[in-house]
Amino acid sequence: MPESITIAVVRRLSPLLLLFFLFTGFVPQLLANTSTGEASLQEAWKALTDKSYSKKEKAITLIARQNTADAYPVMKAMLDGKLYFSTRDKTLFVLKEQDGNYAFTPLFAGQAVTQESKRGFKKVKINNRLRTRLRQALALLQLQHEDKKLRLAAVQELLKNPDSKAANLIRDVVEKETDTEIRTAMHTLLAVIQLESPNENEQREAIKKLADSLNPSALNALTAYQPPNTALKKLANAAIQKINDRRDNYARAETIFFGLSLGSVLALAAIGLAITFGVMGVINMAHGELIMIGAYTTYVIQLLMPEHIGISVIVAIPAAFIVSGLVGMAIELTVIRHLYGRPLETLLATFGVSLVLQQTVRSIFSPLNRSVETPQWMSGAFQINEVLALTWNRFYIIIFCLAVFVALILVMKKTLLGLQVRAVSQNRLMARAMGVRSKWVDALTFGLGSGIAGMAGVALSLLTNVGPNLGQSYIIDSFMVVVFGGVGNLWGTLVAGMSLGVINKVLEPWAGAVLAKILVLVFIILFIQKRPTGLFPQRGRAAED
Repeated sequence: MPESITIAVVRRLSPLLLLFFLFTGFVPQLLANTSTGEASLQEAWKALTDKSYSKKEKAITLIARQNTADAYPVMKAMLDGKLYFSTRDKTLFVLKEQDGNYAFTPLFAGQAVTQESKRGFKKVKINNRLRTRLRQALALLQLQHEDKKLRLAAVQELLKNPDSKAANLIRDVVEKETDTEIRTAMHTLLAVIQLESPNENEQREAIKKLADSLNPSALNALTAYQPPNTALKKLANAAIQKINDRRDNYARAETIFFGLSLGSVLALAAIGLAITFGVMGVINMAHGELIMIGAYTTYVIQLLMPEHIGISVIVAIPAAFIVSGLVGMAIELTVIRHLYGRPLETLLATFGVSLVLQQTVRSIFSPLNRSVETPQWMSGAFQINEVLALTWNRFYIIIFCLAVFVALILVMKKTLLGLQVRAVSQNRLMARAMGVRSKWVDALTFGLGSGIAGMAGVALSLLTNVGPNLGQSYIIDSFMVVVFGGVGNLWGTLVAGMSLGVINKVLEPWAGAVLAKILVLVFIILFIQKRPTGLFPQRGRAAED
């Protein structure tokens, strides 16, 4: 019975309790808590159409804090003067001009409106204060975006004009940031702002933090810094020296990387020549044109596969090898075979063949240079830090050169063709006596070297324009690599190509591209005078002969 009495009492008192809570404001407050966020956000959207700039500023702050999906595009449209509202019901629209007409797209639900004039719509006006506030709001929204690139771009944008407001934005999100690169940029920004603090201890801490940063803003801030005393001046100068030393070291590393990529191209171009010139003793002046044919093969493959650029480069590698190899075998069968043992006539004949190949290409493709599109997977760079980035296309070319070199070594050491090539190169008469068909070995060897030259053209087409004179730029360098490394030695060709590439890139900054090549040529001449057989000379009877 007591339980039933309690229920009856509650039923009788419930209207009184409801009235009590209504008068005390408990129920309105409870209802407000469930819908305050949505209601205030809707009011903020409406406030953007208000004439009061202060109301618009508060609305921008609230919208940026809520960080809804529509916040960033609306802020950007408002900053660009593309945000409008309907004069009839204050509905927000984003303006886009299409074919001379005005297309108004509703921000929320509704139908788009396209008309010849802006009648019925008014622009959401802003002043300089609101522009600054919008930029800060956009930066805050970007700092909270899921995309790492957008967050990093926002920090870099704030680093261009660091101030206390930017510092406040960073402090709100720096502890939540999980990416190390972005956190480092944020701490750099805070240190740059802290450098302007009136407190000397805070300035000292800021200098120490900036000394460990490679961001250009850190160096700029320290360079423009006006220290209040000698101790801070010495500390700032030491920080600047530390940053410059680190930047110089990374610049050297980048130069070496560029040199290795250039050396990879030289090695690729010279490996084929090392086979034909080093093994067969043929001075082939048309070797550069075989490289050019490989580059044009890549261009044609991309014309045939316009929707599959990424795969076209992979397809072009065996295609260039086959096309250049067949052209090389044709040159050997028709010209070079009749001139063995006569190096001067071979040189003149192959020079004439190079002119014929150049003119043939001009007749087919015209004298104009052609460009080969770099695939998406080879574009961009691997960003190690703020001052060092390694481009993917050069990185892949280095890997490609090493892969070709390893494959060629395996062919020469592990296959019947390689065994016969080594036998013919060491003692042609003895190889014939053992049943080796030296003429076919010569043709296949020349075709192998020419095919590798074609693959070098594939790599070159990704670094420079493809033209009839492409090969002429690398024929002399290829001969220098072969002579410098040791005639007929593949390992010497690889080491010489990489070395000359690095030396060229080291000399270029202070000597220039032309003078650097001249200095390299002088160095090779002096080196050959001292060591005529190159870095890795051949050993055995072939070398003695």
